[in-house]
This record gives sequence, C-alpha cells and structure tokens, in this order.
Amino acid sequence: MSSPATAPKEGKDKKGMGKVLYRMKTVFRKGEGLRKPRGDTAAAPASASGPVLTSPPPAAPVKKVPEYEGATKIPRIQIHEERARKLGAKFGLEIKPSEWHTTEGDVLRVDKPVRMRVHRECHRCKTQFGAGNQCPNCQHTRCKQCVRNPVRRTEAEKQANRERREALIQKHKAMAPIIPSYDYSQKIDLKRTGKAGGQDLVYKGRPRMRVRRHCHVCSSLISPAAKQARTCDKCGHRRCGDCPRNPDAKQKYPYGYPNDEPGPNSKGVHACHECKKKFLPNVVDGHECPNCSHKKCSECPRVKPRKVEPKPDPEVLESLRLRIADMKTSDS
Repeated sequence: MSSPATAPKEGKDKKGMGKVLYRMKTVFRKGEGLRKPRGDTAAAPASASGPVLTSPPPAAPVKKVPEYEGATKIPRIQIHEERARKLGAKFGLEIKPSEWHTTEGDVLRVDKPVRMRVHRECHRCKTQFGAGNQCPNCQHTRCKQCVRNPVRRTEAEKQANRERREALIQKHKAMAPIIPSYDYSQKIDLKRTGKAGGQDLVYKGRPRMRVRRHCHVCSSLISPAAKQARTCDKCGHRRCGDCPRNPDAKQKYPYGYPNDEPGPNSKGVHACHECKKKFLPNVVDGHECPNCSHKKCSECPRVKPRKVEPKPDPEVLESLRLRIADMKTSDS
C-alpha cells in the first residue's frame, strides 16, 4: 500500500525576505490564538457550575506580645525625651523627640542589677578567654592558675568595703539637702545661742505698727475680721472717711483711705470734669475751678483714694545742698 501523498508545507518554497516575513506572520497568529479575554474566562466556570459560594477571608492572626519577668511598660516618648535631654546636655543641641523617631506606643523595660564584667586570661599563652572555658589559642581548659581580672577579694577586703559604704551612708544622711516646707500650721522660732551660756536670742522680725479703725457712730473698734467686709460688728455701719484711723496717715492718703465710703463730714477731693484740675478738699458745689473757672457740679468725679508719696521737706533739701557744696570746696 502506498502512503497518502502529503501536501507540501506552505512557506517552504519561499526564500529570502519573504520567508522572514512569513515566519513573523505565523508568530503573531499564534499569539492571537493563545490570548483569551479576561471576561470570558471568569464567566465560563460560573455559567457551567452555577452560583459559587465565597467564604469570608480568614482573619489576620493577632501577634502575641511576649511576656518577660520584671518588665514594666512605659511610653516610648519617655525614652526619647530622656535621650534627647542627655544629647542636648552633652553637645548643646536642641532636639525634639517627635522629629527624631516615632513616639507612639509603649515599650517594655527590664531593670537589671549592675554586674561587674570579669575577664580571664590563660596562664600558658596569655590569651583572653571568650564565653567558654577553653582557651581559643592553645585549647587549655580554664584552671585556678589562670589570671582573673579583677582579682577576687578576700573576706577582710569585703568587710572593709561594707564598713566604708556604711560610713558614706551615715555621712549623706547627716548632710542631707534641706527640703523647704511651706506648712505654716506650726510656729517656727529662729534662735541663736547666747553668749557664755546666756539666754538664747530669738528672731522676732521687724516691728510693725498695728493699724486700728474705730466706728465714728458707736466709737467701737472694728475687728480685723470685719475689715474685709468693711462694716462695724456692733452697729453695722459701713466704714467711711469719718471713721478715725490710728495711727493717722493723711500725708500718704490725702484723697482718703482705700475702700472707704464718702463720709458725711469728709466728702473727699473732687476734680474738674473739663480740665481735670483738683479742687480743694470738702468744697461745695458752685465753687469755681482755679484753672478754667468752671463751677463744681455733680458731674465732677471724686478722686479715687490712693497712696501719694509726700513731698520732701525743703529744710532737708537745703541742708543736703549745703553739705554737697562743702564737699566740693574741700576737694578743690
């Protein structure tokens, strides 16, 4: 039996540039056949198998924070503020923790006691030991002849160190810093030892004069507690300019004492509402102003009581001038 005649493959008879173009055309056709639309692939299994039940995505596993013995939780901003303060004190810089690192969240801190690092040296080859007990150079196992740094202290040296620390503790207790106390519930007397075992000297402060006010209606003393309310305890009179003051201080308060009401006999000092010139004390309405000839009226305000520095005595000024003149004459 003869085999069926095979058709000659297309493109075999092409040569040169035509053969190259034919191969490129074949490659492009293969790419179009392999490419499938995305929508058809998604819709095909759905139409074939019906509705598909989708399960919710699994929840992300919660990261478990490891627990450590003796660890305390402190805010991260506290550590960064401490580092920024130390760097600023050492190098004179101004660092803001928020611009340096993230300051959110908390961190764990473990407080460990201070321990001294001990170094060992091989007595054969003078090589320092590592973490193990075997010399890394000569493989010698660490023994009692190997040098220890620092040297182990004897019991007498340990006892001397304990006594020295106890003495320092007692010294610091005796020279402790003075902490100011603002508790004035108990009276504190400042004393100083007298001469030759005599009486102690007690500081009593500067002598101050007690100011007393009497009510001019019932002549009773106004108690210090009633000075804030400015009323008499006996008759309920409102303290005014007529209530006498002991000692008198009219030179410092020529316009009346503060927080006093105008009295019927002393109405205070008024000022002209046009030129602000002060009238004489206790003038009646209709008195002319010495500056603008305005007659005093009800609109002229009363000068508020205030403290005024008294004018210097002319005799004292004259004596001071003569003394300075005598000094200039003696120097020349």
